[in-house]
Amino acid sequence: MILVTLGTQDKSFVRLLEAIQKQIDLGNIKDKVVVQAGYTKFKSKDMEIFELIPMEQFDDLIKSCDILITHGGVGSIIPGLKNDKKVIAAARLKKYNEHTNDHQLQIIENFDKAGYILKLDDFDKLGEVVSSAKKFKPNKYKSNTKNMIKLVDKYIENTPSKICYFRIILLIIIIALLIYIF
Repeated sequence: MILVTLGTQDKSFVRLLEAIQKQIDLGNIKDKVVVQAGYTKFKSKDMEIFELIPMEQFDDLIKSCDILITHGGVGSIIPGLKNDKKVIAAARLKKYNEHTNDHQLQIIENFDKAGYILKLDDFDKLGEVVSSAKKFKPNKYKSNTKNMIKLVDKYIENTPSKICYFRIILLIIIIALLIYIF
């Protein structure tokens, strides 16, 4: 089964679903395809599409999928990696009004360079990337959270003591965010 997640971004990412539908029509994708579409409106006779999926059910889908196709959001990529899934990521782009900027390009590039995921740059090559994913052996994901906490802690230690209270609150917020994201 292929799980597709478009996250909860309030902009459409129909471009990715059109590419998947094209590959289904061409016979390059024969797997069952389940989609968490968020705000993207798309109709397909071939894909099982949900707007939002309760977290427990979503976690079960991630655990049972063979391939995760996702937008370039860290919150969508990391669960796939933590569950040792083959992840294909495609960036939402500003020029298509899919996001406010192109930061997902850098996110995907970094995960791809680390050998964790396969990036999808050319949507016309989705069939090839899905075929490659079936043979792909991703590197085991290693969280960088501890290193980030050390960097933040070092920064806070070097901050003047006048703002000690602020430093503690800042550290708590950053650690909570890192734990939530990673």
